[in-house]
Amino acid sequence: MLAVTAADHAAPGPRPEGPVAVLANPSAGRGRHRGLLPGVLERLTRVDRPVRLLAAETADRAEQVCRAAVADGIAALVTVGGDGTVHRGLQAVAGTTVPFGVVSTGTGNDFALDTGLPADPLVAAEAVAGALRAGRTHPVDLARMTGPAGATRWYATVLAAGFDAIVNERANRMRYPRGPRRYDLAILVELARLRPRRYTLRLDGEPLELDAVLVAVGNCASYGGGMRICPDADQTDGLLDVVVGGRFDRRTLVRVKPSIYRGTHVRHPLVSSHRARTVELAAEGITTYADGERALDLPLTVTAVPGALRLLR
Repeated sequence: MLAVTAADHAAPGPRPEGPVAVLANPSAGRGRHRGLLPGVLERLTRVDRPVRLLAAETADRAEQVCRAAVADGIAALVTVGGDGTVHRGLQAVAGTTVPFGVVSTGTGNDFALDTGLPADPLVAAEAVAGALRAGRTHPVDLARMTGPAGATRWYATVLAAGFDAIVNERANRMRYPRGPRRYDLAILVELARLRPRRYTLRLDGEPLELDAVLVAVGNCASYGGGMRICPDADQTDGLLDVVVGGRFDRRTLVRVKPSIYRGTHVRHPLVSSHRARTVELAAEGITTYADGERALDLPLTVTAVPGALRLLR
């Protein structure tokens, strides 16, 4: 895990004549859009600027090359991949004036879904190119999380800090089976171990202690490929939506889970919703996941940062 500090964002502004940097993940979406990258790059070249494809063998390296590109004075950063690729690019452009474009080729693409970006990769590339030509960006909020030692990460969609994060952590430790079945097996294992945990929250300074199996802090509404866990979240309102699933037992949690795709789970009596600019969150033994990527251990603080991203659309 690579920590980012405020100093990393003391970068120069974009150079309009500079290159368009592209961070591409060919394995996103299980590689089903791998062959579209040349077409995406061709559409981006229509803005009459050089296009620079960034080389990165690992996720940490992806963040490093993105930050280096921003420091070099690029005209924009474009990610081609899923929410994980977006997450890596955000660490370089969050809090700067460098425009950010998204071409979604992942499995879930929740950021694109919630911000109204085109689902088709080639259409999305044309939209990014058009926005660049017109000099058009839209301000979008981001969430900034900070750990007790000062480590900082940014995210765009949802921070998972409960059962969903625990499942991800187990799935990532498993060597077998591969593919989606590993995640399914991790769910079964963690359902058998399900127990409420004691959480301590402070919402804009107001303390709240409760037992829960799920806590999500949303800048956007969706995670996990269209699960509307924070259905009322708005990435332009300067606020975070906090959804808490209380003392669920296994049977009730399984029964409620399908309603998350519709966002109607918030009507369940064991679910509570809150809204705040700053969320302090603590619990024992939880490693959080943000934009589907492994993030910081609890405790941490999440802050809504209005207009922290200049989105090309």
